[in-house]
Amino acid sequence: METVKFEISGMSCDNCATSIEKHFKLKQGVVSNKVSYPDKKGEFVFDPAKISKDEIRGIIDKETHYNVVGEIRESNSPSNEYDLIIIGGGSAAFSAAIKAEGLGLATLMVNGGLDFGGTCVNVGCVPSKNLIRAGETAFHAQHSNFAGVKPKGVEIDFARVIKDKNKLVASLQQKKYMDVVSSFKYLKMISGWAEFIDGKTILVNGKDRYSALKFLIATGATTKIPDIEGLAGVNYLTNVSLFEMEEQPKSMIVLGGGYIALEIAQAYHRLGTKVSLLQRSGQVLSKQTADVAGELARHLRKEGVDIQTNLRFDKVSQIGGNVRLVAEQNGVKKIFEAGMILVSTGIKPNTDRLAVRRIGLELTGSGHIKVDKHLQSNLPNIYAAGDCIDTPSYVYTAAFEGKTAVENAFTGTDIKVDYSSLPWVVFTDPQVAGAGLDEKTAKGEGIPFEVSKIELKDVPRSIAANDTRGFIKLIRNTETDKLIGARVVAPEGGELIQQLSMAIKYGISVKELASGFYPYLTLSEGVKLAAITFGKDVATLSCCAT
Repeated sequence: METVKFEISGMSCDNCATSIEKHFKLKQGVVSNKVSYPDKKGEFVFDPAKISKDEIRGIIDKETHYNVVGEIRESNSPSNEYDLIIIGGGSAAFSAAIKAEGLGLATLMVNGGLDFGGTCVNVGCVPSKNLIRAGETAFHAQHSNFAGVKPKGVEIDFARVIKDKNKLVASLQQKKYMDVVSSFKYLKMISGWAEFIDGKTILVNGKDRYSALKFLIATGATTKIPDIEGLAGVNYLTNVSLFEMEEQPKSMIVLGGGYIALEIAQAYHRLGTKVSLLQRSGQVLSKQTADVAGELARHLRKEGVDIQTNLRFDKVSQIGGNVRLVAEQNGVKKIFEAGMILVSTGIKPNTDRLAVRRIGLELTGSGHIKVDKHLQSNLPNIYAAGDCIDTPSYVYTAAFEGKTAVENAFTGTDIKVDYSSLPWVVFTDPQVAGAGLDEKTAKGEGIPFEVSKIELKDVPRSIAANDTRGFIKLIRNTETDKLIGARVVAPEGGELIQQLSMAIKYGISVKELASGFYPYLTLSEGVKLAAITFGKDVATLSCCAT
């Protein structure tokens, strides 16, 4: 027999305690139970062969009007037993830990690889966006949209840019991650690599065992290295190693055409590195429609970024101080040389060190942990969140998933993650942003649709700024007039997409978008004009026409 004690919230009198006790009178495996209203706790003696602690907790949460706050452990309880073990230390893990603390769950976070904080703060969002802004500052100091404004150029101290970036990363890693959990009563954090011994036990660093009622796997992802002859023999870079280099590369090959590759390529080009971006598919941003990808590529090429598509990579080699890549493009041999080569060809989930096959945890063909809409795996006590599952790979989706997984696992909720109106941004200049469906997806789903596109040359804000790069595109359901998708290519275009995401989520019609008030000479007015364009030619309207 075993005994478990739970702190229980929601009781207001002795009758509440009695009603909880009654729920366990006929529960098989529960030998005895005593619930105290003054102490706000319940003690249960049970046969673990017939019922588990987790099932007892679930009965309280789901069958009564009360909730388990957490398990009460005696001072001599084994220190390696927890309610929840989180494997990983990024945004999904921290969001889960914050939720678990609020529920009073004894929680262990085990993190290997990157520092606590994970990809975003250490080697992803924070450093890349900082360098992107540094590159923009340099670019605008050398280029003007106005004939009467003559830029005088810029002096770039690249090493200082990287050092300042490192200070920012360290500051945010401390303030937004470590300081947030520093006062938590129920959380323990350790560094190390975890592997499953069985469905309820992990081994950390090959020596220490820890067990839990439930697990959240939030191990993130790393760069997927392509199988190209000779690549393993050269000193290639990824975003992890690139952002630490204080010596600026004079020239760099960027392998890949996704958002990470594009952001890095433009930022380093603007800081003075000669960049060649090489892509296997026929366009950059291969999942986007051709007009979106083509518009961005056109402006990057105009700046001087060498973008090559439709390439088949044959061989990589080190030639003196340079890296040489031999490729084939439409049947023609091509040779590219640069001082450095950056691999940015997508990501792969970090699941290979967990020994998941030992416990029968199901993976997808790409190595992601297979979960349902509630983020639960095929093993009922194991959940997963973030880049190790096959959902959109953004820090804000990972954080939402981590929190949601803990809620579903411990509170009896049934929260499903819905990405149908998810907003996203590519932080190039011009930015690319989107939400909802594009034309290709709408057609594939059999949705009747119509597209409206307005170029920024017809948006007053862009005309006044002498910067008309890009367009705003809306997709509506022709039967309901509701907005179902949007794509924006524009300077700071990402600032528009949340508005459009909310319109999609809450079923706003295009007519409503067209009839609302928009401040004149803002980029958001372009949304109104794009909505009007479904029925009128905006070129025939006055500036403030409705």
